[in-house]
Amino acid sequence: MIEVFLPDEAATQTLGQGLAGVLRPGDAVCLTGPLGAGKSTLARALVRALTSPDEEVPSPTFTLVQFYDGPAFPVAHFDLYRLTDPDEAYEIGLEEALEDGAALIEWPQRLQGRLPADRLDIDITPSADGAARRARLTPHGSFEGRKLEP
Repeated sequence: MIEVFLPDEAATQTLGQGLAGVLRPGDAVCLTGPLGAGKSTLARALVRALTSPDEEVPSPTFTLVQFYDGPAFPVAHFDLYRLTDPDEAYEIGLEEALEDGAALIEWPQRLQGRLPADRLDIDITPSADGAARRARLTPHGSFEGRKLEP
């Protein structure tokens, strides 16, 4: 487990950009933290690093998933906040996304223990004043042994 201090939004974006460099097809990045913790900021930076810096990356809160084509492999951004059953994540393409590319998963706890084996869990905790954050990175499966610090 690695802890990263994120003093501001730019640091959160830098973490996302850095993680894009170690992401491979079949990988999942699972983002947890309270509303407003910076999950979407990190995901947006990671997607832009894999696609293009001006890629429009809306939060998939209402669409549940957004798909992006990167030059190396596709990436899917899932927001499972509104799901009531873990099967719904697979119905909207989680398994297929991992077969062809990588997946960013916000609110992975909605999968109720059916998490991908090759994943990086990132728990983001805001500070008391809300400006700074701490990210706890826990690698699983093929993520173990990869350089994860920004």
